[in-house]
Amino acid sequence: MLAHDLCSTVQNAFRARHRLVALPHTTQSLGILTVLLQAGFLSAITRGTSTVPEPGAFNDAHEADRRIWAYLKYRDERPVLSRMHAVSVPSKRVFMDQRELMMLCTGRGVKQVKPLGMGEVAVIRTQKKENEWIEAREAVRLNVDRGELMCRAQ
Repeated sequence: MLAHDLCSTVQNAFRARHRLVALPHTTQSLGILTVLLQAGFLSAITRGTSTVPEPGAFNDAHEADRRIWAYLKYRDERPVLSRMHAVSVPSKRVFMDQRELMMLCTGRGVKQVKPLGMGEVAVIRTQKKENEWIEAREAVRLNVDRGELMCRAQ
């Protein structure tokens, strides 16, 4: 599943007021959802099958039937996540170095990408395996050399 498909699926689930949404079990899906969970946009994530969000069933399921279930978060009957979209797409990938990430996080646009606003997060994919999927501000704090700007959520 590509990042823009994942963004559309999650955003549509929030707009339809679903309680949870199932996404294909991929490293990219797990990484992006983990960043959203840490930022407070999701209440929980778990593994399961295409029919049930149960970790026990995940282990016995065929690879094509495995899913990541995201529990969506609402506050006062309104979705916490109001907008989510992909920045880097297969036809135009967006890479940023440490200085450009710092500019993005401190309110300056970079490479035709608008700066991050209040309550907004950007998901960065790095080459380091221990921090492969990370939020942009965390990437700046850890002095990540270079990363791909995958998506934004607010």
